[in-house]
Amino acid sequence: MKKVLILGAGTAGTIMANTLSRKAGKEWKVTIIDQSEEHYYQPGFLFMPFGVYTEKDVVKPRRKYLPGRAEYRQAKIDRILPDENKVLLEGGREEPYDILIISTGCDIAPEEVEGLTGADWRARSHDFYTFEGARRLAAAMKDWKGGRLVINIAEMPIKCPVAPLEFAFLADWYLNKTGMRDKTEIVYTTPLSGAFTKPIASAILSHLLDEKQIKVVQDFSIGEVDNENHKILSWDQREVEYDLLVSVPPNMGSSVIERSDMGDELNYVPTNRDTLQAKAADNIFVIGDATDLPTSKAGSVAHFEAEVLTENILSYMKGEEMEERFDGHANCFIESGNGKGFLLDFNYEQEPVPGHFPFPHVGPFKLLGESRINHLGKLAFKYVYWHMLLKGYPIPLVDHKMSYMGKKVPQKAS
Repeated sequence: MKKVLILGAGTAGTIMANTLSRKAGKEWKVTIIDQSEEHYYQPGFLFMPFGVYTEKDVVKPRRKYLPGRAEYRQAKIDRILPDENKVLLEGGREEPYDILIISTGCDIAPEEVEGLTGADWRARSHDFYTFEGARRLAAAMKDWKGGRLVINIAEMPIKCPVAPLEFAFLADWYLNKTGMRDKTEIVYTTPLSGAFTKPIASAILSHLLDEKQIKVVQDFSIGEVDNENHKILSWDQREVEYDLLVSVPPNMGSSVIERSDMGDELNYVPTNRDTLQAKAADNIFVIGDATDLPTSKAGSVAHFEAEVLTENILSYMKGEEMEERFDGHANCFIESGNGKGFLLDFNYEQEPVPGHFPFPHVGPFKLLGESRINHLGKLAFKYVYWHMLLKGYPIPLVDHKMSYMGKKVPQKAS
């Protein structure tokens, strides 16, 4: 029997385990390895500091969402040996494979910023990209008595690039609700020259920051955190003081990739942007946050990639040409506070633009437009995640190939 070995049982790995267990055939064994017993709904971390979601909403037993036909092994991965078609586990055990899927994700690396893990870490400075960080930040927000709240993005790329903006918008809403907004200055510091990575969306979202009186410090590349004086310093010597720092530290791929000498400087795996094959070997594929692809590191992207990757792996198993192509499709709701939200839909070639989704003219979701139904769509995604997305089931009307229907694409000058 041949083996498909999946490294990492997060969103992407779980989807692939479910789809391949259904489709690969009896001659293929699917094995998935991860070191944790728990599966986290990471988009829910954003809501925990504001009391919208509880810990029970975002943490479930991992085995509950893995297929019975797949073998799950809880173990720490030491490194990948692509030339030998095997993976070494901590303790020396070897796992051979015929096909390898790398879905080891990415994580925050606060140690990459001088001083960030100093005395203020998890006291005056927190993150919301981890379960523990979101839990601690929830307590800090509950006890907040006013002052300067600073949101800092250390560098790009990051997991879910709109999440820091969403935090700023939700903080404005939450502090208005608790009566603390007029006692709080919210400052959003970013290494970008605008609110977002894409020009049209950046202009619209920047206007919303102005409306909410959230101060923006652009082109701020953090160099150091001064824990004694509670301020962050940029490489060009600008300073921003804080009473509470909400940090988005550098994001990096798994240390497994570094030990395997398979990644770039941030431990992301060089990946064919169309087929999702690793550039290191034809029988290694990469999905989700582990890739170096120029698209968002988000759950929707992992789901779209999985649709393409499943078909490509099935073709590879048969010795056939891989015909499916991933176009970089990302579909993201953005919470803007006060029970409203935005929706972005874009790919490698097309930046987010206004319009309607999924049906032209009627939506019901508005692209790059604020609406109540977009907010409800964001909240509904939690149900979709646990009951459909992880199991690899198709989501109605949302295809891995981005549709241009309903999008108001600016005409290019001839």
